[in-house]
Amino acid sequence: MKSRSELPSQPGADEGDVGGPVRKANTTILIVPILLVLITFLFWYQTWFGRKLSDRDMTQYLTDTSRPHETQHALSQLSDRMAAGDRGAERWYPQLLALAGNKESQFRLEAAWAMGQDNHSDEFHQALRKMLQDPAPMVRANAALGLARFGDASGDAELRSMLQPFTLGAPAAGVIKFRMKEKDEVRNGTIIARIRPAGSNQQQDVLSPVGGVIQRLLVPEGGFVVLGSGVAVIDPDDVQVVETLRALYLVGQPEDLGDVDKIASGAAGMPDRVRLQAQATARAIRERQSKGKS
Repeated sequence: MKSRSELPSQPGADEGDVGGPVRKANTTILIVPILLVLITFLFWYQTWFGRKLSDRDMTQYLTDTSRPHETQHALSQLSDRMAAGDRGAERWYPQLLALAGNKESQFRLEAAWAMGQDNHSDEFHQALRKMLQDPAPMVRANAALGLARFGDASGDAELRSMLQPFTLGAPAAGVIKFRMKEKDEVRNGTIIARIRPAGSNQQQDVLSPVGGVIQRLLVPEGGFVVLGSGVAVIDPDDVQVVETLRALYLVGQPEDLGDVDKIASGAAGMPDRVRLQAQATARAIRERQSKGKS
């Protein structure tokens, strides 16, 4: 057996290099997880709506909608700046009005919310009124909430519907397979189920157009549904109910009292903060009703 001193050396290596490849392997092992953490952080940071955008980025993202996440990011920050009373945000009002008519419902609903942050703009007021006719429920909802900030009760019927369970209809006929179950929380765009039309290998997603909690499923797993038939009932979540009650506090009508009183009495099983808001809203509606009669 050869001693260590008798081992042949690698070309260009000396005694101090023995074990070098091991050290390089150890270094690689350390670098890989660091890079993974760094990449994860950078991805999170780039997609985090809290990341402050420059004015240049705001203009670009609100104009170029080819990367939806960036446009949503800009809409979120524009809404915050408007709510804070930043008059510099007015430079992007033309882009905001354009997005209110975009074919993507997600842009429209976020634009409707943002326009409600400035209740001095007549252009926003008129745009929100038109959006009450939007085919997407959440766009109509945000339009109604925004109009309430203008003291405009034209969205009252929409606000009242926001306190009611929403029945999700089937977008096609076929055999249904559920991806969600009763009591699951859902968001706007959540896939509730998939439908396979007869004689087809393609499936169609059943998307929830609202957020909330699935109260009950209306058909059994693997059952056959027809176009437009009820698939699931979705209860509004606490956030939506509170926002709706705040809007009704401003513009609610006597016909809203049945639903508001039900929540105020605790019959709907809502948390205390929701019940207290409902009580305040009921008082405000009755006060307006009383002043209208005097």
